[in-house]
Amino acid sequence: MEVSLEKEYNSQKVEEKWLNLWKDEMYYFDWNSKKPHYIIDTPPPYPTGSFHIGNTLNWCYIDFIARHKRMKGFEVMFPQGWDCHGLPTEVKVEEKYGISKNDVPREKFRELCVAFTEENIEKMRETMRRMGFSVDWSKEYITMYPEYYSKTQLSFVRMYNKGLIYKSYHPVIHCPRCQTTIALAEIEYKSGKTTLNYIKFDDDVVIATTRPELIPACVAIAVHPSDSRYKHLVGRKVRIPTTEYEAEVIEDEEVDPEFGTGIVMICTFGDRQDVKWWKKHDLELRVILDNNGLLNEKAGKYKGLTIKEAREKILEDLKAEGRLLKQETIDHNVGVCWRCKTPIEIIVEEQWFVKVERNKILDAARKIKWVPHHMLSRLESWVEGMEWDWVVSRQRIFATPIPAWYCKKCGKIKVAKEEWLPVDPTKDKPLEPCECGSTEFVGEDDVLDTWMDSSITSLIISGWPNLKEYPTSLRPQGHDIIRTWAFYTILRSIALVNQIPWHEIVINGMVLGEDGRKMSKSLGNIVQPDEVIEKYGADALRQWAASGVVGSDVIFAWKEVIAASRFQQKFWSILRFTMLHIKDYEFNDEDIKHLRDADRWILSKLNKLIKEVDEHMENYRFGDALKAIR
Repeated sequence: MEVSLEKEYNSQKVEEKWLNLWKDEMYYFDWNSKKPHYIIDTPPPYPTGSFHIGNTLNWCYIDFIARHKRMKGFEVMFPQGWDCHGLPTEVKVEEKYGISKNDVPREKFRELCVAFTEENIEKMRETMRRMGFSVDWSKEYITMYPEYYSKTQLSFVRMYNKGLIYKSYHPVIHCPRCQTTIALAEIEYKSGKTTLNYIKFDDDVVIATTRPELIPACVAIAVHPSDSRYKHLVGRKVRIPTTEYEAEVIEDEEVDPEFGTGIVMICTFGDRQDVKWWKKHDLELRVILDNNGLLNEKAGKYKGLTIKEAREKILEDLKAEGRLLKQETIDHNVGVCWRCKTPIEIIVEEQWFVKVERNKILDAARKIKWVPHHMLSRLESWVEGMEWDWVVSRQRIFATPIPAWYCKKCGKIKVAKEEWLPVDPTKDKPLEPCECGSTEFVGEDDVLDTWMDSSITSLIISGWPNLKEYPTSLRPQGHDIIRTWAFYTILRSIALVNQIPWHEIVINGMVLGEDGRKMSKSLGNIVQPDEVIEKYGADALRQWAASGVVGSDVIFAWKEVIAASRFQQKFWSILRFTMLHIKDYEFNDEDIKHLRDADRWILSKLNKLIKEVDEHMENYRFGDALKAIR
């Protein structure tokens, strides 16, 4: 057996050889295989940039699992999807071309988004192939194509017909920058400094607020029922500064007597607590913000101002009237849009909602094996704390169209029939008249939340609506999207087929910079996988990924990649040494019958190692498996 190996291990040359041998069809999943099936519900990333180091960690974990299961005799499905729709892409396109979605025709903006997305998908595919991931590319799905989004629309129609989707006039979270409604799960909280303003409403009614711009929206004033300082105020009508309105002083146990003066103004709406109070006390609705983030006619002389302009002008007027008593700088958490980081507002609009059946979701989640198990508590906390249903309509363009129309004559909603799908109501008409007989309709121009696309991935890869096998075996994902992707997938799977989506869910952490902080351009600690591959090869990067612990954040460290590269050289040298000594050896079955003690000892060590590594891999302890091999 003559094998010639170079003295130095050349990762680029060796990896290129194997990449040329591995073809895309090599990992094809066969539904008809007699082997036990192992189906992985892989994450569809947003194709808004490059395949980053966080993606690399996640996909390394998936690939470790897929390859191990194949070695164990399973028929493995390792699909690849792309979650194209939504704000991430739209924001990038607006930035790239210096436009707003309203600056160009609707169809033109969508074309720009599609072209941008297709370009990024190809770049990301290239990195994934270079990493050696054993993806079945025949099972690739792209959510912006009709083959996929027609099924998103089908899921909408079926849930609507079950009464699980409805349209309602309700307070919603709104991003003024993106000019759209967003879900609770899409809010991030940013800490910083803000100003607490002490404002005199009446001689003995002083309120401390960080949102003076919402004073025209004040519909009540509240104090704690046990706060003896303000017992005499309860029931009094107080004039609201800068307005002609009055508001009554009421009692509520959720008022914090220790914050500010212990008196709060209830506005419609400053935050979710305001919404809660508004519902509880059946208060007036006075919305002063429109969906462009401008004050409307109910704000009186402040109409047309932005939130920032209104804050400055109202404070100026309060100061002139002697009502601004003092100001303090405090630490404050502000809810911001997850995508553009603009502070969110709460407005009231008619929107589409998905019913959140909390008990069903929690029961289903507890039937799934969570790795690590404590990650289940994150989902439980999120679901148990939910007060609103999931708002799924968006005032954007690049997303799955909501398959519905409104009758011009009677106003009744007409939702598409299954056989009409896919449809775009802004261009297509219903194929039958309204119940009132009218054939004149206005198409719904709102679109669906992108999570409506990605929350059915487990169903899509299983052949839905004609399921071939379900639930899937595994969902691998990051802990940052437990309250979105994991939550929404469980919700939709229960709603559509009344089954859990997967038997197991494995949660990975985030990748931090070498300084231990979140990677960001401003910190200059971002490392791209292509950069690592070019220097040390894909296998060294894969070893770094294996060294982490499932569920925990992982620090990227060049020294670990270098150590992995040196291990490869060591392993290569051992292989080269071995090959030199067995170059004339020809194996035959008879040799097995005449093993020497040293041979038996070596084989026993090998078998022990195989057993140990197998146990680690079955329990997703990739780092322990790597240590055992090293």
